[in-house]
Amino acid sequence: MLLAHGGPGPDTLPAFGPWSVVTQSRPALLPLLLVLVLGGLYLLGTVRLRRRGDAWPVGRTVSFVGLGLGTFAVATMSGLGAYDDDLFSVHMVQHMLLAMVVPVFLALGAPVTLALRTLPHRPRAALLTVLHSRPVALLTFPAIGWLLFVGNPFALYFSGWYASTLDHAWLHDLLHVHFLAVGALFFWPLLGVDPVPGKVGHPMRMLLVVATLPFHAFLGIAIMSVPDGGQGLLAGAHYLRLHPLAEVVSQQQLGGGLLWASGDLVGLLFLFTMLFQWMRASEREAAREDRRLDRLEAAARA
Repeated sequence: MLLAHGGPGPDTLPAFGPWSVVTQSRPALLPLLLVLVLGGLYLLGTVRLRRRGDAWPVGRTVSFVGLGLGTFAVATMSGLGAYDDDLFSVHMVQHMLLAMVVPVFLALGAPVTLALRTLPHRPRAALLTVLHSRPVALLTFPAIGWLLFVGNPFALYFSGWYASTLDHAWLHDLLHVHFLAVGALFFWPLLGVDPVPGKVGHPMRMLLVVATLPFHAFLGIAIMSVPDGGQGLLAGAHYLRLHPLAEVVSQQQLGGGLLWASGDLVGLLFLFTMLFQWMRASEREAAREDRRLDRLEAAARA
């Protein structure tokens, strides 16, 4: 299976606890290969740069390999992957990691920039062709990424799609890919580290992030609002086969609260990150302007 849906069935899992993330780890083949291949290629690129005398920031390597791929491994191969179709709250933690944390750290690692600096001529030309293609330009347009990022959870949880992912392993794996893809389409252009299409000015980037915050609150409250009798449970038929009604309701309310709180927290942290980037960009622009004025003054004296 693609993204760690393997492991024992729900009936064989012990009660979830803090240590279950470690004790119930289930390293799945394909996620493990994905981490090793992507991490290996990234490290190979950094080695090539250093061999020819070029520098590559250590922070970018730590962000991509350690924090990005590391968080992906935790989300898919730890106990979170084992319990993600058994407990709604665990699924929500996994959802937030894959959609909001992993894409940010991967983007901060600037893998596209690294590839453009290390690939041979033909693969580099092919990558540039893809980056400048119309489909990529459309998908990375900030408004498209924002609509997908905001609308995706509502479409997932208030339709039959989420329940289907719990009953079909291939849909469950596709859901993980979907989380990553939507998160990447939203965060990658906003961070502006890699030369991808869709970059906008810093004020618009911050506005887009601020505009996501109320929707996390709306969605979290909607998920937490379970009427008496269990009407409106998300994937109720699946969860009620595994747990009593009271526990299923409690899990859904906990999951909605986690979505609300973590979505706002990550959004605010990302907002401060972009504010820092904006300040740094303004400082660099001011330094360039000072150098230009100094050159003009020197020329005037001469």
